[in-house]
Amino acid sequence: MEIEPSSQFVEPPQAPGVPIYTAEAVQSMIDDEHLRLLRLGYFISAAHTAMYIFVGLFNAGMGIFIAHLPLGTGVTSLPSMPLLFGLLGSVIMGLAGIGAVLQLVTGMRLKERRSRLLCLITASLTVLEIPYGTALGLMTLSVLARPSVRRQFERTG
Repeated sequence: MEIEPSSQFVEPPQAPGVPIYTAEAVQSMIDDEHLRLLRLGYFISAAHTAMYIFVGLFNAGMGIFIAHLPLGTGVTSLPSMPLLFGLLGSVIMGLAGIGAVLQLVTGMRLKERRSRLLCLITASLTVLEIPYGTALGLMTLSVLARPSVRRQFERTG
C-alpha cells in the first residue's frame, strides 16, 4: 500500500494538557531563570566578599600588636608601620563591607526587578573580583542588556 503525499499542510494533533508556548513566553521563562541564578550568585558572592572583612580586621590587629611591642625586645620596626597596617586593614574592611552590601542589595533587587542601574553598577564592580566575580559580572551585564529583561525592569519601576 502506497501513501500519496498531500499538497496541503496538516496540523499535527496536540496531546491534551500540553501547553503551547509563544516565543515571548519562552524568552520570559529563560530570563526569569537567568535572573534567579544571578540572584543566587550575588548572594554567594556577597558572603565571599564579606569574608575579606576578617582579612582587614587581621591587618588592623597586627598594626595594634606592632604598636604595643616592647622596645627592648630587639625587634625594630618603622614608626609608621603600625599606622600603615591599621590604615590598610581599615581600607580593606571598608571596601569589603561596601562590596558585600552592594552585592546583597543587588541580589534582592534582581528578584524585585528594580534598580537596573544599581545592578549594572554592581555588576561592573564585581567584574574586578577575579576570577568568579568576573564571570558573574559579565553574565549580569549580558543578561541585563537584553531588551526583554530591560522591559521587565521598566514595568516594575
